[in-house]
Amino acid sequence: MVSRRLTVLTFASLALIGANGARAADYTPPPPPPVYVQPPPPAEPCCDNWYLRGQIGVGMLKTKLDYGTATNATLQNSSNADSMFVGGGIGYNWNNWLRFDATAEYRAKSRVDAFVTYPPDGIDQYQGYLKSWVFLGNAYVDLGTWDCFTPFIGVGIGGAYNTLSDFNDVNPNGGFGFGRNPSEWHLAWALHAGVAYEVTKNFKVELAYRYLNYGSITDTVDCSVTCTHDTFKYTLQSHDFMGRLPLDVLLRAAVAGAALRLHAAAGLHPAAALRAAAAEQPRLT
Repeated sequence: MVSRRLTVLTFASLALIGANGARAADYTPPPPPPVYVQPPPPAEPCCDNWYLRGQIGVGMLKTKLDYGTATNATLQNSSNADSMFVGGGIGYNWNNWLRFDATAEYRAKSRVDAFVTYPPDGIDQYQGYLKSWVFLGNAYVDLGTWDCFTPFIGVGIGGAYNTLSDFNDVNPNGGFGFGRNPSEWHLAWALHAGVAYEVTKNFKVELAYRYLNYGSITDTVDCSVTCTHDTFKYTLQSHDFMGRLPLDVLLRAAVAGAALRLHAAAGLHPAAALRAAAAEQPRLT
């Protein structure tokens, strides 16, 4: 009887051990906890602070004429016309209130006149044309923004290549003379003030005033008869009023428009043509 009970207990123990072993074989350990890997920081845009700009304006030219002669001739008066100019530049926004740029501009021909008399009743009338290339490095400080308007001030320094062309002397009593069409490099400097208006986040227009001092130009008049080769030195300064536009935005818009027309001409659906044109825009800033 005792042996039968031992046998039953033995078989029961073996069955229990087998069941536990089966359950242990079916057990799957929990997965390891997830490892969090911090994503790399987004790449900083390399060129977003750079910009291109164009400018066009009019300069109220103020010349000072120094007349040199070995005779008793007298400069009675001189005058000049205003000048138009157009140019462009590349700049960099250092932060949200300081920016720098380098500009180049062409100042179109501006007429200059001078009226000289000498005893007893001699008259000389002089006429010529001034033109210049002006190159400046500029720094601007933005003074804050109110309702999309940002006033600013700035300074600039650089050089100017000045030319006095077709300068001639006409004597109503006979005789004539011609200048030597000189071109000279001189120091140029400027003071700026203006206001920028933010049309959109990436499109600003500027209206600006600039005082520009861009050196001088000296010419000598060689006359048709015996004369003293009079000299004329014009000191050049101008009160400029100009408008400025961001060329990079305009160039992107022009490229996108051209690409849109090409894709549309190729038969793409307008929406697909628009997506393709946007994908092909060059990164100018």
